[in-house]
Formats: sequence, C-alpha cells, structure tokens
Amino acid sequence: MPTEAIAGLIDQRTQFLRFVEHRVGSHAIAEDIIQAAYIRAIERASTLQKDESATAWFYRILRNAVIDHYRRRAAEDRALEQWAKELITEIQPDESIHNIVCQCIESVLTDLRPQYSEIIRSVDLDENSLDSFAAAAGITPGNAAVRVHRARQALKKQLALTCGICAEHRCVDCTCR
Repeated sequence: MPTEAIAGLIDQRTQFLRFVEHRVGSHAIAEDIIQAAYIRAIERASTLQKDESATAWFYRILRNAVIDHYRRRAAEDRALEQWAKELITEIQPDESIHNIVCQCIESVLTDLRPQYSEIIRSVDLDENSLDSFAAAAGITPGNAAVRVHRARQALKKQLALTCGICAEHRCVDCTCR
C-alpha cells in the first residue's frame, strides 16, 4: 500500500469513527473496531487494487468489521440465553439427601466452638451472605471470611471423626446419627 494511501486513511479517521459509531451506538466500541480495521487494512494491503480508491476499500473493511461485531454479539447473546435456560432447568438437590446431610452436620455442630457453629448455621445452612453475618455479628467481612474458613475446616475434621468413612467418601447413607 502506498504511503500516501495510508496517510489518507489516517487523515479520515474522524469520518471513519463517525461512520462506525453511528452503526454500533458506542464510542468505545467504535474505537475498538476502527483500531482492528486499521490493523486488518495493513495486513490486507496487497488486496487494494492500483485503480481502486483506498477510502472505498477501507469502508468495505469497516462494514465487514461492524458485521463481525454484531455476529460476535449475537453469538454471545445466544450463549448467555442458553446458559440462562440451563440455570432455570437445573435439577434441584434431592430433599431427602439434603435432610440426611443436614442432620449429620447438625449433630456435629454441637461439638464445635459456638462461634464456628453459629457461622456455619447462618452462612451454609440458612444461606445468608457472609456480609450479612458479619454485620449481625459485629465483625468485619474479612474476619467473617476467616472465621467461616476455620469453621468449615473444624467441621470437616469433626465429621471425619464422627462419621468416619461416610465423611471421607461423601456417601449419603450415613448411619452415624
């Protein structure tokens, strides 16, 4: 590509940016597309014919870049939609298994330090957020994170002592209760 053709494309950057921004509705996305188009133009400079306008040639590159942008966005939207469908149809855990596990944990919680059993009950069994537990307990969220980690480790050790093989192999037909 001749140097004057490149200089002409750079001089028209503002018009190119307006062209792309009008089609995508975002200045930031238009900037990204323009940058990628300049790179593509440099890579494909050999496809510019001698009697062809560099500006018209570059507009074709820009149109294709905008189309590619919308294709990628459509693919992302389809993927997100599929993921959302999977979340909706996700199988909920069996209530009887949940009850068995909770009974084992509940019986072991009495052997833990009170602050550990309190955070396990609140965060893991009642499904409260760590931040809400921290606020209710009057501690920092960082302290709550450390406490829940230590509580879970203590629970794991106590389950291994109480439930033995059931805890180690994570079976659900625990008879230790």
